[in-house]
Amino acid sequence: MSSGASTWLHGQRKVELLTIAEKVGLKNYENLKKPELEVALDEHMRANQTTLSKDSTLQAYFRRVIAGEGNESKTPARPRRSVKPKEEPEPTDSSEPDTSSKALVAARSPRTSLSFASTVPLPPSPSVVASKIDQQTAKVRSSITQYVHKSGVVETTDNVRDSLSTTAFIQSLAIIVELYGMQADILPWKSLAVIPLPKSLAMSDLPIQVPDLFVLLSPEFWKIFSLWVATSVALPVMCSYLFNLTLKAKHGGVRHAKNLQPAAQYDPLSYSIAKALVVWLVYAQGIRLNGWVNAESVVKLEAALPGGHQGVLIGAGIGVLTSIYEAVLRK
Repeated sequence: MSSGASTWLHGQRKVELLTIAEKVGLKNYENLKKPELEVALDEHMRANQTTLSKDSTLQAYFRRVIAGEGNESKTPARPRRSVKPKEEPEPTDSSEPDTSSKALVAARSPRTSLSFASTVPLPPSPSVVASKIDQQTAKVRSSITQYVHKSGVVETTDNVRDSLSTTAFIQSLAIIVELYGMQADILPWKSLAVIPLPKSLAMSDLPIQVPDLFVLLSPEFWKIFSLWVATSVALPVMCSYLFNLTLKAKHGGVRHAKNLQPAAQYDPLSYSIAKALVVWLVYAQGIRLNGWVNAESVVKLEAALPGGHQGVLIGAGIGVLTSIYEAVLRK
């Protein structure tokens, strides 16, 4: 089918093609699709060109047929072009490889591509990566451990822990808590100056406060402070020195004359028991020792102590328990 005639038939709608098929007397065309109908009409109309070319409605088709036949007769046959095999360049003695030719050959040859891919370094497996990470972590951990040991932090920490892990320190801590609670009442702070802060901070001015040392000149301060020293420090320490239970524990109950030395100069258990007893007698039972203990000072001191005299009794009880526990561990 020539290009001009086929174009004319292809440009017609199927309804028009059915009309032409009926007019030219084409048979068995009802079930044909449009492309099949175009081919069938072209063959039938070419076969009956002498009769059908007289129809005026088909003049456009036959003009294209005649024009197509004329062009085919005038167009000379084009000679077939021979393809010469591509000559590969001869290898040279140059030391630098031709990367572009290698890439071209690798792209065209599958076998060469595989060999080229085998030369590319692949990433390591996950197990190798995990092993490397573990090795680096171990090195970092070892470096940190060596640095800590060389800096002396471990030895200092051990010494501090040894000092804190004693009954004496726990009893000293109880005394520090009592002093801190008393300070606000018997030695109040006063404002020395005020540091103004920028308004952009949305904060109030910062006051500078210092203890009011002029209170030390008043007898009221020394009455309260001396009462605390007597009930919490002096009398308990004296009892712990006189009633030293570690004296018999060290020498198994055997008395020696002059070279008898106790395991400790002061017995922490005797100290805690004596402190609890003195505090209970003075604050709870109201023992005044014929006026030696000022009742007003007792009231003020009890109000200043954290938790009152009950707080002091709790601290003494903790000292008793830690003393017993330490003695059991030494056995």
